[in-house]
Order: sequence, then C-alpha cells, then structure tokens
Amino acid sequence: MTKDKIAVSIPDELVINKIIVIRGNRVMIDRDLAELYGVTTKRLNEQVKRNQKRFPEDFMFQITKDEKEEIIRQFKHLSSLKYSSVLPYVFTEHGAVMLASILNSDRAIEVNIQIVRVFTKIQKMLTDNTELRLELEQIRKKVDNQDKNIELVFKYLDELLEEKNVPASPRKSIGYKTWSEKE
Repeated sequence: MTKDKIAVSIPDELVINKIIVIRGNRVMIDRDLAELYGVTTKRLNEQVKRNQKRFPEDFMFQITKDEKEEIIRQFKHLSSLKYSSVLPYVFTEHGAVMLASILNSDRAIEVNIQIVRVFTKIQKMLTDNTELRLELEQIRKKVDNQDKNIELVFKYLDELLEEKNVPASPRKSIGYKTWSEKE
C-alpha cells in the first residue's frame, strides 16, 4: 500500500455485531457507522443532510421512539442512546455504500468494502440456511412416509397374528378311508 492509503483492519465479527434488524431490514445505526468510518455521528449526519437525494427510504430511514427503546433493550452497545433526545438514522447495505461515497476518505472506502463483504456473507449464510431447511423438510417428509409404511406393516402383522389365534374348524380329511375310520 502507498503512504497515503490507510490500512483498516476491523474484525468481521465487530461489523456483524453492529448489524441489526429493524422493519425487516438488516441495517446499521448512524453512530456505529460513524465509529467505523472514523468520523463523528454529527459529521456523518451533516453529510447525509447535504446529500439527501442520495438516500431514499430503502437506503436510510429514521427510527421511531418505540424502535429506539427496543434496540436499547436488545443491544448493550447502544445503551447510551437512551440519553439522546435525537432519533438516530439507520442505513441499509446500500445506504452504507452511499455513505462511503459522500464521506470520500480512504478509511471510509476501506471500511465500506469490508461492510459490503460482511453483508454479502450474511446473505450467503441466510441462503445456505434456507437450502438446509428445504433439504431437512424433504428428509422429514420421507421419514413421515416411512413411519406410515412401518405402521402399515405392523397392522398387517397384527392381523396375521389374530388370524393365527382363531381356532380352526376341524377339517374332513381327504383321501381313502379305511374300514375302521368309516365306522
């Protein structure tokens, strides 16, 4: 790397722990992104306000008071938000990419690449998980069918055993009879 490029080494686990789910979207809160990008939350939000057209609802949205309280309860690293009167913004994967373009620093670019890789990894894990669920469901159906077949076999065996226990009526013997048998 050249002198002016900054090597950023942030563990993937740190980035993954900062991704939360709100309104069915995997997002990152503004203060976590600011921390990763090495800027203040105030500066990050100033840049967003200056470039509002770049952040539609599916890239960024402001959370409600109830959502704020919920994430404070769920995530320890966001507990200091309860002292803030401002409702934070959250950014989807696309919003995080757009942030890197408006912050325009080497660190923002490097961190952004890592964030995109982490989001992609999460998506791949979810896809793999879905495929596993489908395969497990197919196996479960096969096992259910096998259970039904085994039950049927046991039913037939029970019927055969019941028939065996029924006393048979005496049969007439077939064939030639001797004089002593005739009397």
